[in-house]
Amino acid sequence: MKMSKQFAVSLILASAFAAMPAAADAKIGFVNTERLIREAPLSVSAQKKLEREFASRDQELQKLARQARDLQAQLDKDGVTMSDSDRKTKERDLGNLNRDLQRQGREFREDLNLRRNEELGQIQERARKAIQEIARAEKYDLIVEQAVYVDPKNDITDRVMKALGGK
Repeated sequence: MKMSKQFAVSLILASAFAAMPAAADAKIGFVNTERLIREAPLSVSAQKKLEREFASRDQELQKLARQARDLQAQLDKDGVTMSDSDRKTKERDLGNLNRDLQRQGREFREDLNLRRNEELGQIQERARKAIQEIARAEKYDLIVEQAVYVDPKNDITDRVMKALGGK
């Protein structure tokens, strides 16, 4: 039994060492997808597009927030001198305004995240195609997106950005 375990371990080690020369000839590349998503001209233009698309809603939220702050400041300043009915009305208005602000803010974030994910998905799909084209053209055996260490000569991120249109 002990002999067969040693034989099995020896066989595994021998096959691992035999495979090493084949792996040494492999052409491996690395793509920094975080940098690609952050810096690619396609990503930058998508971010600007989203900012334009959501600018009016953002301004509306800021307007509601200013109204709530102003109403709160008025209550803090004049609340003691107001009649009970006026103060209660203003407090109710402030509560309604705050609820509306929270609801609209939540909807805004959800819509923005949904659109951002749509844009990101399109960018990732185009990047994946560009990476595959580069891999085929330059005869890469493997392209990785995450690594503990990467030799800069294996980093093809700039080539992918160029293929996507820029840098």
